[in-house]
Amino acid sequence: MDLIEKVKSYYRAYERHDPAHVAGELAEGFTFTSPFDDHIGREEYFRRCWPSEPLHQKFIFVALAQTGDRVLTVYDCTLRRPNAVHPDMQFRNAEMHYFENGKLKSVEVFFGDPPNGLTRRQFAVQSGAG
Repeated sequence: MDLIEKVKSYYRAYERHDPAHVAGELAEGFTFTSPFDDHIGREEYFRRCWPSEPLHQKFIFVALAQTGDRVLTVYDCTLRRPNAVHPDMQFRNAEMHYFENGKLKSVEVFFGDPPNGLTRRQFAVQSGAG
């Protein structure tokens, strides 16, 4: 199974602001982890990661690699508007996607130091994640 294409469709859903597409691709017991989210479940993931207004304009893939049921993705993202987390409207992340029976079981997001010299805690509070 080509999981890289599944991962690409996940990001395209963000561009279209189509959470229903992503919801249909999640495995039972899905979790999402980032420096601000510790294995949150499906409901919390949609609350935190899918704002009511479209936010993500374009994802450009820097690297994609599949090993078994895992896909590592590095991307650059351009946002539709600035926000407290990304005032310059751009960022780069790396994410590991884990699949189970062709469904997305978990996502782990990795990113570097917060912008503007903020501590991780200050950044989490400012972004609404803390």
